[in-house]
Amino acid sequence: MTVWWRWPREIGRKHLAGILAGVAVVVLVQFGLLDNLEYWAFDQLFEWRGTREPKLPVVIVTIDESSMSELNEQWPFPRAMHGQLLTKIAEGRPRAIGVDIIFDTPSSRGPVDDEALGAAVARAGNVVLAAALSEDIQPFYKRTTLNAPIPVVRRGAAGIATITMPADADSQIRRVELWTSLEGERLVPLDAQLHALLARAGVSVAPLPDVPSVLINFRGGPRTYPWVSYYRVVRGEIPREYWKDKVVLVGPTSAVFHDLFTTAFARGGDMPGIEVHANALETLVHANPIRQVPRPLSTALAVVAGLAGCALVVRLRAFRAFLAVAGLWVVLTLVAFGSFAVLDVWMHAMAATVALVLGYGGTVIEHFVREQRERRRLSQFFSPAVVREVVRNKDDGSLTTSRRLVTVLFSDIRGFTSLSEKLEPEQVAEMLREYLSEMTEIVFRHGGTVDKYIGDCIMALYNAPFEDPAHAFRAVLTALEFQERTRTVSKRWEDKLGIAIRNGVGINTGEAVVGTLGSRQRLEYTAIGDAINLGARLESLTKDYKANIIISETTYALVRNQFVTRELGEVTVKGKTRPVKIYAVLPDSIRKHPRTSLAVAATLSIPGGGRTCRVTTRDISEGGMALTGVPEDWVKGQRVQLRCEGGVLPKALVAEAVIAWREGDEVGVTFVALDPDSVPALAEYLSSRAK
Repeated sequence: MTVWWRWPREIGRKHLAGILAGVAVVVLVQFGLLDNLEYWAFDQLFEWRGTREPKLPVVIVTIDESSMSELNEQWPFPRAMHGQLLTKIAEGRPRAIGVDIIFDTPSSRGPVDDEALGAAVARAGNVVLAAALSEDIQPFYKRTTLNAPIPVVRRGAAGIATITMPADADSQIRRVELWTSLEGERLVPLDAQLHALLARAGVSVAPLPDVPSVLINFRGGPRTYPWVSYYRVVRGEIPREYWKDKVVLVGPTSAVFHDLFTTAFARGGDMPGIEVHANALETLVHANPIRQVPRPLSTALAVVAGLAGCALVVRLRAFRAFLAVAGLWVVLTLVAFGSFAVLDVWMHAMAATVALVLGYGGTVIEHFVREQRERRRLSQFFSPAVVREVVRNKDDGSLTTSRRLVTVLFSDIRGFTSLSEKLEPEQVAEMLREYLSEMTEIVFRHGGTVDKYIGDCIMALYNAPFEDPAHAFRAVLTALEFQERTRTVSKRWEDKLGIAIRNGVGINTGEAVVGTLGSRQRLEYTAIGDAINLGARLESLTKDYKANIIISETTYALVRNQFVTRELGEVTVKGKTRPVKIYAVLPDSIRKHPRTSLAVAATLSIPGGGRTCRVTTRDISEGGMALTGVPEDWVKGQRVQLRCEGGVLPKALVAEAVIAWREGDEVGVTFVALDPDSVPALAEYLSSRAK
C-alpha cells in the first residue's frame, strides 16, 4: 500500500535546495539584507533606460562660483540682491518660483536688507520659501526643529516648505516626500507646495497620491533642465519673456555649498539639490512616479524563481540546467527592464535573481555531494565507466529490480581453507586484499559488475545494469584473464611465503531477478534465481573435473567458436533434477588444431570502424593464426576482419576473427567465419605444410 505522504516527501527531498532558497530569500527580504542590491539594480535600470526630455518648463537659477566672481560678492549675498533677482523673474510672469535658500536668521546687513527681500517676495506673490528640519541630539533626548524664514521675509510668501530630502540606506536620493510631521503638525515639502501653487495657477496637474513619499522618475543627470546663472538675472541679461509660464527654481549648484547628492544619473554625487527638486516636481505634476511591485508579490516571485532554478537541475543535466537558468534570468531581466522602461514599474528583480542562483547552485552542490556519495557506494560493484552511466542516468530505473538475462561468474581460490591455516590472519587479509583487488580490476575492465565478495569468492554479473550483447563473451574473457593474473599474484606470494594460489571459475547464462535487493535496513545490488545458483555449482565442479573454467551449455551456445573448449559431458548438480551439459574453457596456450608456419603480409581491419592496419602472419591453423605488428589499442576480445594473400598461399584467405590473446605486439586470432572460397585454400595449405 502506498502511503499518501510519500509522494510529497519525495518531491520535497528532490526540491529541498529550491525550498531552502525560497526561505532564505524571504528572510533576506524581510530583514532588508537585499535592499542595497535592489537599489543598485534600480539605478542600473535608469542607466539602461537612458535620459528623457523634460516636459515641465522648469528653469534653474544657479548660485554658482561664477556668480560670486562676477558680482564680487561672498556668500551669503545681500538679501536685497535676492529681492532684485525675484523682482526681475516675477516681471516675466512665471507660474511659480521656488527658493532653496534658508532665511531663518536676520540679515547681518540690518533690517533694511530683510525688508527689501520680504517686499520682493510679497510683490511676486508666487514665491515658495524654504525651511529646514534640524535635529538637536542630546544624551537623553533628540529634538527636531523647523528653521523657518524670519517673519519679515515670509509674510508675503505663497508658502513655506521643507527642503529636506530623505536618503536611502546607501545615502542616495530616490524619493520625494509628500508630507512630513513635526509635533503633530503636518508639514508640506517644497515640491508638494509648488505642485499646489501650479494647480492654483491653472496648470493641469495630477492629484497627489495619499502616501508619505514616492520614487522620483528622474529625467536625467545634472543640467537636464536649463541652468541660468544668478548674476545674469541680476544684471538683466535675461529678457523677461524668457520666464513666462515657467517654473523657476533658485538654489546653489556649486560644490562649496555642500548641496550635491547621489542619484541614479549622478553616481559620483554631483547632482545639485535644486535639480533633484526639479525632477521630483515633474514626477508629481505628471503623476508618473516609479511604482513598486508590492513586496509580498515580488517576494513570491523570488520564491517561484528559487523553485524553478532547483526544478531545472532536477529535470536536466547540470550544464543544460545552467543554460536554462541563464535563459530564464535573461527573460526575467528583460521583463524587469521592459516594465521599468515602458510602464515605470520597478519589479525588485534582484530578489528573484538571488533565489534563482541559490536554487540552481544549491541543487547543483547537493546533487554533486549526493553523486559523490553514490559514486563511492556504487564503485564497490561497478566499473568507473558504469558508475558514470548509472549516476548520469539515475532516474531511468537502471538499478530498479527486474527480470533479465544475465551471465554470472563465480570464482574462488582453490584450497583457501588449508592456505589460511598455514598463514597468519594478517597475511591472509593482505593476500586476499591483493587478490580480490586484481580480480575486481579485471571484472571492471570487461564491463562486469562485482555483485559481492563471499570470503575468497568473487561473484560478478554481466549484462547488468546496462544491456551488453556480448555479455557471455566478456565473462569468459574475464575468466581467462583471471587465470593469467592469478599466476602473476601467485608468483609474488610463492616468492614471499612459498604459497601457491590457483582459482576456479564457473559461468552460467540465464534469467534472474536483478536489482537493488535486501532488507529495509540494508540494500545491495545483486541477482537471485536458479541461474545464479547454477553458476555457483559450476564453480565447485571445477575441482572435480580438474578444469579451471567451466561454463554451462547456455553460455557455450553464445560463445562457441570464439574460444578453445572441451565438452565435459552432462552432470546433475545439487538442487537440480535434470542433468546439465558443461564445457571446459581451455587456456589460449592449448592449441586445438595443428599449426604450421606462415609468413605473408595481411590486412587487418575493424568491422564498421574504418581502421585498417598491415600486419605479418607468423603461423596458422584450422582455427586461427598468430600475427605480429598489431596496434597496441587492439585488445583481446576485439572482433576483426582478416585478409592475407600471396607468397605460398594458393588463394587469398578472407575471414572474420576475434583476438583471443596478446603478448606485446603479437596476437592470436580465432576464426569466427571463413569466406567459402577460403576454406579449401586453407585445407590445401595445411595438408601440404602441416607439422
